[in-house]
Amino acid sequence: MLLAFSPCLFGQLNVVNLGAPEHVVAKAGTEVPVKVRVHVSPGYHLQSNTPSDEYLIALRLTWMPGALESPQVTFPKPQMEKYSFSEKPLSVFSGDFEINTRFKVSASAAPGTVALTGKLRYQACNDRMCLAPKTIDVTQPVEIVK
Repeated sequence: MLLAFSPCLFGQLNVVNLGAPEHVVAKAGTEVPVKVRVHVSPGYHLQSNTPSDEYLIALRLTWMPGALESPQVTFPKPQMEKYSFSEKPLSVFSGDFEINTRFKVSASAAPGTVALTGKLRYQACNDRMCLAPKTIDVTQPVEIVK
């Protein structure tokens, strides 16, 4: 019986998944949009990037320094949801949504494929509990052309 509950006990429920990276082609000297598709399992939500209270763990997407510069990460508009455990509505994401980043490609960038890498940090909750905060790796290949 303990085995049936062990994923819950250790916060290993896989309630957040990333969509497959899209094929991105970027021309040297331009900017290119990159979308990270996020799926949150039904019944769960993530605190938004602008949580309602400072003690809540904000959703963060951080890109590692690399071949392209990422000046701007844009999150969708969060939903304001009321839960029985909170006196005020919470700023959350649930279901399917996209996080967008615009990357600058240097004019001197060499043609070829580069891998953008990042980290998505979140805490998934349902109407009764929150799982342990988790960070997952994000990888996005970008083909650079002249």
